[in-house]
Amino acid sequence: MEEYDVIVIGSGPGGYVAAIRAGQLGMKAAVVERSELGGVCLNWGCIPSKALLKNAEVLSYVQHAGEYGIDIDNYDADFGKAIDRSRKVVKKLTDGIGFLLKKNNVDVFEGFGTLISPNQVQIERINKTLQTKNVIIATGARFRDLPNLPFDGRTVITSREALELREVPEKVVIVGGGATGAEFAYLWSKYGAEVTIVELMPHLVPNEDVEISQALERSFRRQGIKAVTGAKVDSVQISGSKAKVTISSEKEPLEVECDKVLVAVGNQGNIENIGLEKVGVETERNYVSVNEVLQTSVGNIYAIGDVTGKMLLAHVASAQGVTAVEHIAGLNPPLLDYDLMPRATYCKPQIASFGLTEAQAKEQGHDVKIGKFPMVASGKALALGDTEGLVKVVVDAEIGDILGAHMIGSEVTELLGELGMARLLESTNKELGWLVHPHPTISETIKEAALAADGEAVHV
Repeated sequence: MEEYDVIVIGSGPGGYVAAIRAGQLGMKAAVVERSELGGVCLNWGCIPSKALLKNAEVLSYVQHAGEYGIDIDNYDADFGKAIDRSRKVVKKLTDGIGFLLKKNNVDVFEGFGTLISPNQVQIERINKTLQTKNVIIATGARFRDLPNLPFDGRTVITSREALELREVPEKVVIVGGGATGAEFAYLWSKYGAEVTIVELMPHLVPNEDVEISQALERSFRRQGIKAVTGAKVDSVQISGSKAKVTISSEKEPLEVECDKVLVAVGNQGNIENIGLEKVGVETERNYVSVNEVLQTSVGNIYAIGDVTGKMLLAHVASAQGVTAVEHIAGLNPPLLDYDLMPRATYCKPQIASFGLTEAQAKEQGHDVKIGKFPMVASGKALALGDTEGLVKVVVDAEIGDILGAHMIGSEVTELLGELGMARLLESTNKELGWLVHPHPTISETIKEAALAADGEAVHV
């Protein structure tokens, strides 16, 4: 029987990063993966969707080329070729993961991993049992089957099936106005689909600051995307290849006929049939329960990523993977602060944020000051022709700590690194405002928003 220091079950952004970090620290590590290296994120989530969103952005430039003095006639937007491009991007990355695992001496086993004891993992496909000192569960999550929205994989689909469609549906209803719903709404609408988003909460992207949500709603209206908020889907009736969606809302009931219903709400951890009950690992609400260093109720078994239900984001899973492995190695890693984890949505305009919203900061008793700067006042945004949006910082009024930052606009997801570093180093809004930024760049909007918190913005 082969023996390991750590076995990782699942090779998504949490699992493969954990395995590589274990290899770097000199541990004998293995990954057990039932499907493709990279998990859902790299194969059927984050990466292929971003490749498709780039296609949509290019198409948008073609559609508005006249604004730049360029005339384009008789172009063909082949969505099937866009899908082909996204698969090429995926293959390059997954091949790279395989190389990195090999480089760090991580063994890879194909098959479904099951715990048969706290120190043994059985791989069903190859009928092999591995011995290990530690286990990291990184099996991810999936969309939950909802009673009124039963998946059939053809008309009522998840993002997994959506990323395989080679033709854009003419009419589509998207249930859920979070990041996934917003991204597919933008993508499909650019390729000519008539899109309706149904969101239970009062605003789209409901976890964001309300001003950011409202800005996205205005942008989507201009783009022809219909959003029905404060609403829920009561039923879906399928007839042939069509669906009739019945929606109840605060305003009036609606019926929408469409070709596809994309369900982008409701998640649950992949906790079934992996032996958790047998070895005594506790779960709660379909997720694995963990402590601050990602240990489960069984000391040598850890869980990371979406299966924990903490924050269903790839970069959070990767950070958790490093924390778990370093704790196993006795390195005493810094604890993760989930309130400060960056969040990004890649529709157009992009949304980026971290920390507390203005409402959350006030609810927690902070005396706050707010700094805002509109993209329309940015020289770079004007030059790019992308002037939608704003940057908003939430600042502690007494000491100037940056409690949160919320942005919507062109490429704002690339600004999160600077703001995150500023928060990590306990910078104040004054220090952020003092920092000289290159001109002309979108990053100048951060400086101006920080200055605006003290009424000192120069360009607005």
